[in-house]
Amino acid sequence: MKDLLADLASGDDERAERAIPEIINMGSAALPALLELTRSKDTDVRWWAVRALAASPHTQTVDLIPLLSDSAPEVRAAAALALCNHPHEDAVEALIRTLADEDTLTAGLAGNALVKIGSSSVPSLLKVMQEAPTGIRVIALRALSEIRDHRAIPIMMKCMGEESALLQYWAKEGLERLGLDMVYIKP
Repeated sequence: MKDLLADLASGDDERAERAIPEIINMGSAALPALLELTRSKDTDVRWWAVRALAASPHTQTVDLIPLLSDSAPEVRAAAALALCNHPHEDAVEALIRTLADEDTLTAGLAGNALVKIGSSSVPSLLKVMQEAPTGIRVIALRALSEIRDHRAIPIMMKCMGEESALLQYWAKEGLERLGLDMVYIKP
């Protein structure tokens, strides 16, 4: 195990990637060591630890949630992507906060993870649609559009009248995905 973790933390991307399947084959026994690596001072080591956790079927969502607050945007993005592989409603509130991440990749990946969680994330996404700035609302509306939950219809209809072309686009997409194709006419 020690050699595999050394490979993961080596700084050599190919070597680290080759170590991941072997680490995963060790099952849940590898998790404590990977979680310890997420606390490294080295950003690259933390990123590879999150990458390995994302690939492991034994990873618990609760272990990934704190990583959304990492100081490095690449680690936060990796954590949001990992939550796409390990979606659970326990992560909804942390992912909602991550929609406002200064790193747009991380924010977008948080939206993707909320889509993977599905209908459990809809109430929080609807709240975002009422309170957040436009950029965050676009990500939230895209997620609502992809989730295809009827509870989002009123907010989608409201967004059809917004000045933001992106909000209009995702509102129209969402309504179409819900089978509500119609012609929108402003009186």
